[in-house]
Amino acid sequence: MRRFGWHVICLVALAVLLYPIAWLLTASVKPANEILSSLRLVPERVIMGNYAEVFRGMAGVSVWRFLANSLIVSVGSVVGTVVSCSLAAYAFSWLRFRLRNVLFAFTIMTILLPIHVLLIPQYTIFQRLDLVDTYWPLILPKLLATDAFFVFLIVQFMRSLPRELGDAARIDGCGPIRAFAYVVLPLTRPALVTTAIFTFIWSWNDFLSQLIYLNTPKNYTLPLALRLFIDQTSQTSYGAMMAMSVLTLVPIALFFFAFQRLLVEGVATTGLSG
Repeated sequence: MRRFGWHVICLVALAVLLYPIAWLLTASVKPANEILSSLRLVPERVIMGNYAEVFRGMAGVSVWRFLANSLIVSVGSVVGTVVSCSLAAYAFSWLRFRLRNVLFAFTIMTILLPIHVLLIPQYTIFQRLDLVDTYWPLILPKLLATDAFFVFLIVQFMRSLPRELGDAARIDGCGPIRAFAYVVLPLTRPALVTTAIFTFIWSWNDFLSQLIYLNTPKNYTLPLALRLFIDQTSQTSYGAMMAMSVLTLVPIALFFFAFQRLLVEGVATTGLSG
């Protein structure tokens, strides 16, 4: 009975968590008046015109352009974060230099710094560099190991690697760079995969930073494209907005299911599960 009770509790919790997604899926094929007037999960009338409106494009821009923009930002963020954070983590975990612990502590302290504190200084810098309304403000900071969380994650994993491997590499004539490329980096694959997955998801769902730096519709990503369905005259196309939301979730779901095994392995081996 105790096991049965736990199963019932888990199923109820799962239903509560999945209800918003199920409602979104059904709302994407409902007429606009039914979306606003009814909370029923099963639509009274199924229409596919919402998806047709989405694929016709918004503000003269195709939905495929929005998808390509999101991929550019997300993939660029993944590459920048994985490369820069792995290099910084290697320096903090395997190399010996002055003030190493102090700098690492300072890096971890930046996790407590709210992102809103940095918005105005960063925007001023990119505006003076004439990079506003481009993707560089969204990708360039990722190349500087600014995500202290991922630096900490990779550092903890690299510290668990046997130090004898580095000694053997030095005996064979490898310097710090070759030891990183041929010894440490291949063994850090679970942590790097975890970093890549979380960075992709967070970058894909990011709205605030993209709203600040991207101004023209042709440069909009999918989260920003959802705003195009909201008219200032209160004529909002709710059905098309729901259909666009479903299309926005599809790449995230496919990406998660494709790398689910690697994500679980990375979380288990990097200590995030605790």
